[in-house]
Amino acid sequence: MELFYTYVYLMISFAWLCLITLWRRKNKLPPGPFPLPIVGSLFKLGTKPHKSLAELATIYGPLMTLKLGSVTTIVVSSPAMAKEVLQKNDQAFSSRTIPDAVRALDHHKHSMAWLPVSSKWRSIRKISSTQLFTAQRLESNQGLRKQKVEELLAYVEENCKNKRAVDIGQVAFSTVLNLISNTVFSIDLTHLDSNYAQEFKALIWGVMEEAAKPNFGDYFPILRSLDLQKIKYRVEGHFHKLDELFDGMIKQRLESRKLDNSPSSSCSDFLDAILDYKQEDGFQLSDPDIKSLLKDIFAAGTDTTSSTVEWVMTELLRSPEKMAKAQAELKEIIAENQPIDESDIIRLPYLQAVVKETFRMHPPIPLLLPHKAESLVELCGFIVPKNTQVLINVWTMGRDPNVWENPTAFEPERFLNSNTDFKGRDFELIPFGAGRRICPGLPLAYRMVYLMLASLLHAFNWKLEDGLKPEDVDMEENFGLTLQKAIPLRAIPLKK
Repeated sequence: MELFYTYVYLMISFAWLCLITLWRRKNKLPPGPFPLPIVGSLFKLGTKPHKSLAELATIYGPLMTLKLGSVTTIVVSSPAMAKEVLQKNDQAFSSRTIPDAVRALDHHKHSMAWLPVSSKWRSIRKISSTQLFTAQRLESNQGLRKQKVEELLAYVEENCKNKRAVDIGQVAFSTVLNLISNTVFSIDLTHLDSNYAQEFKALIWGVMEEAAKPNFGDYFPILRSLDLQKIKYRVEGHFHKLDELFDGMIKQRLESRKLDNSPSSSCSDFLDAILDYKQEDGFQLSDPDIKSLLKDIFAAGTDTTSSTVEWVMTELLRSPEKMAKAQAELKEIIAENQPIDESDIIRLPYLQAVVKETFRMHPPIPLLLPHKAESLVELCGFIVPKNTQVLINVWTMGRDPNVWENPTAFEPERFLNSNTDFKGRDFELIPFGAGRRICPGLPLAYRMVYLMLASLLHAFNWKLEDGLKPEDVDMEENFGLTLQKAIPLRAIPLKK
């Protein structure tokens, strides 16, 4: 009997192999691992999909097909292939595959990050860009950014006097959170040593982590309504907490405007601006549109910026000679006890190289947000069917030995005398994406990253807590939509 079952299993496996082979040949898909029945290659993703996909790319190449449940997925792992997708075929791949997690409270129907390219998406993106990220807006808010960094330095100074370690990621998060809350609501949401900032950070990370988890609802749409892993349920809880905050702010502002009888033209912050857009003819911002936009701004702005600052400081503490070089440059360009100005950054090529090198090794969003083929697309001789999910593995691209010499080493010097930048034109380094779906908050993010880092390095020397040796610093990552340091970096500030 056992021999019979073995025979049946072998026959079924052979039939499945034949079907898959014929299916791939017929559809002219890129190469990829042989998928198991029903689940496909789901089990190959593991807990660190960016690393698992990197290993598979060494076998199957920079354009690879995976069958994840019922979802056909193309994985891009080289700058050349990324350019094909995000530049040459930008329009065809401009839509998103929507994780079931972000369907919570219908967030995907109102979110700039997840909406397909459409008139609604263009309107929301235009509002955020013109009211937050234009050169004029950024220039007018320069004083606010400087003030928040001064508050950060005052907090670090207090820790320095008391010889206390600083949680770098947490204080960077609190600083950016207060910057964004002042830009949007004209108030601080937290103090640098407040538990609220830690709770808010945990809330944002909860969304990022849940949205990136392998979800039966994503790979088997027939199971979506069951929410078997309760991922959507947990994200709804996170979104409800954020909406409670935003509802309170909006209600308070509307009551204040009513009492003051303020004209709509007197916009003083982003909330005023979007409330006025709500009252204009043409495109109407609904309440869900406003709250989803605020969720996008707070989630993307705080998490990616603070984690980048933490990774930079981690790499510099692991390479004391690199930190000394960055501090020497700062000392040469900027007088002692002189605050950093944003205009100084252009005169700090080594610090710029340090940030670029960190983006190469620790991209904030390792797989970017997923793209989707709007129609059948021919890509380098292969066929990408309509509705195929497309993942851009920028983590792999940053460690590609065909692109980077000694790719696993932290060497900022590789970017000195190099025109390579991270603003979407050089596909070797696209931590914020490229094309029409590039992160709109990039201009604000890089200003805050540079300003915080330059200020922390110029004002203080740093050492690891508890006598930890540089080579013993833990570099493990927590995977979500973003990439966080698993063990927070704690460092002691020292007077220069």
